[in-house]
Amino acid sequence: MIPVRDYLSLIAAHLHGLGRRVALLTVTLLVGIGLQLVTPQLIQGVIDGALSGRDQAQLLPLAGGVVVLALVAMATTVAATALSEEVGWRATNRLRDELTGHVLSQDMTFHTTRSPGHLIERVDGDVSALSTFFSALVVKVLGNGVLLVGVVVLIALESWAIGLIVLAALVVGLLAYARLHGVVVPWWAALSATQAELYGQVGEQVSGAEDIVPNGASGFMQARFAVQAREVLPRTVRGWSGFSLMWMTNELLFGALTVAVFVIGAAAVVAGSMTVGSVFVVVVYIRMIERPLSQVREQMQELQKAGGAIARIEELQAVRAAMAPAGGQAVDHGALALTVERVTFTYPDEEDGRPVLRDVTVEVAAGRTLGVVGRTGSGKSTLAKLAVRLHEPEQGAVRLGGVAIGDIDDLRSHVGMVTQDVQLFRASLRDNLTMFDAEVSDDRVRQALEDLSLGGWLATLPEGLDTVLDAGEVSAGQAQLIAFARIFLRDPGLVVLDEASSRLDPVTEALVDRAVERLLADRTAVIIAHRLHTLDRVDDILVLGDGQVLEHGDRRALAADPTSRFAGLLRSGMEDALA
Repeated sequence: MIPVRDYLSLIAAHLHGLGRRVALLTVTLLVGIGLQLVTPQLIQGVIDGALSGRDQAQLLPLAGGVVVLALVAMATTVAATALSEEVGWRATNRLRDELTGHVLSQDMTFHTTRSPGHLIERVDGDVSALSTFFSALVVKVLGNGVLLVGVVVLIALESWAIGLIVLAALVVGLLAYARLHGVVVPWWAALSATQAELYGQVGEQVSGAEDIVPNGASGFMQARFAVQAREVLPRTVRGWSGFSLMWMTNELLFGALTVAVFVIGAAAVVAGSMTVGSVFVVVVYIRMIERPLSQVREQMQELQKAGGAIARIEELQAVRAAMAPAGGQAVDHGALALTVERVTFTYPDEEDGRPVLRDVTVEVAAGRTLGVVGRTGSGKSTLAKLAVRLHEPEQGAVRLGGVAIGDIDDLRSHVGMVTQDVQLFRASLRDNLTMFDAEVSDDRVRQALEDLSLGGWLATLPEGLDTVLDAGEVSAGQAQLIAFARIFLRDPGLVVLDEASSRLDPVTEALVDRAVERLLADRTAVIIAHRLHTLDRVDDILVLGDGQVLEHGDRRALAADPTSRFAGLLRSGMEDALA
């Protein structure tokens, strides 16, 4: 079944504010179709008048009218095409914006199970297929549909027998196209899915080049790419074979129709029931039928692509964000308590399906700092991600300030997180610090940099805050301090530091430590650490092991208790014990 209704519903939902353009497009299209239908009638008058011996002076106005109408018809066709392109792109750009926001609203579980290339193909590739088809749908499908109806009616007025034959041929042709469409759409859908996987693999190789090349994995990755690329060709050939089937159907149908018209027309002229001009008009209308049928056949290929695109877009839209439910309370400003209540969480790509966290309950009072320790794989980073709601627990609850959050954007404005890897954008230093928030003043930005001992570095930049950053020219320490400055500017009530200084040299780490002292003042904090001195500033300690809470309590009390796990870590040297 051709999903025209689904397609039109999807586009119509994004046509808000475009009513005038749509109305103008409709009028322009109908005027153009009317002119195309009227022009052959004038040509018939010229031919029959010439054969009947009418004076040349009487025929010239008709001939001139033919030329004028033809030019106007061409102009309206161009205008309708331009309008349909504009309306189509405006509507689908809104759809792109909606899908992008939808993707960004998902938690990290969604993103870790889908490659960037896959999402780019969904948001841009599939929507582009809809945009391309929209202009063709209006001008070449809907417009040609109206034109075909007019042609059949006018042919029937000239000869009811030819009119019935043309109508039957059109019905057979359109039914054949619809049947072929149902067969070919899955072929195009399979091709698009293969291309999305290929783009995802390319993105993975490009982003991982620093690890792939030095470790000698280039050959393997190239071979894997070749295997994936080889799947594209046969699926492309299969997809285009559907186009070929439609082309053959169109040629056979039009050839048979042309023969029938010439045979019946010749007999009618001999019998005197039709004039030469009438036969010529019928032939012109038949030629007019050929073009719409060819365009409809060509657009069926685009509709095949659009059908697969619609299915994938609807599938993406059906993914609901596993974020905080509506109806919760707003979060207050200032230091916020963090409550993790009986939380269990499993990553969807875990082969053994074992939970990373199991029935974890932790409470951090407002204004206190929690240090989290544990061996690699114990669930420390996962707990941090749950605290800032990058993931949602499959069981249990995470509360901030003692309330259930009703708006995830409200929550994100009250939490901040700094990890080992800081994402810098190819944008100005100002935009990297404010995260593109134009409402943050330059004075606030400069003060934050001064507070983090980056004022001297700012003075060395050629264009100050307008300097465009290149990630390769920013040191790891500077990147960390930029991340801390982002937190300062947002002033959240909860800060999570996930081993933020583990890769820094001692001098830079000392600078970062001073920044951390300022950052944690009057805020609740969760610090994940592997180094002993990092825990000197924390109030409480949480020891995780195999996804469970092994120990939780006041740092001084645990350190003073020789039987505690934390005291054992201190005695053995925590870095060695957690290695």
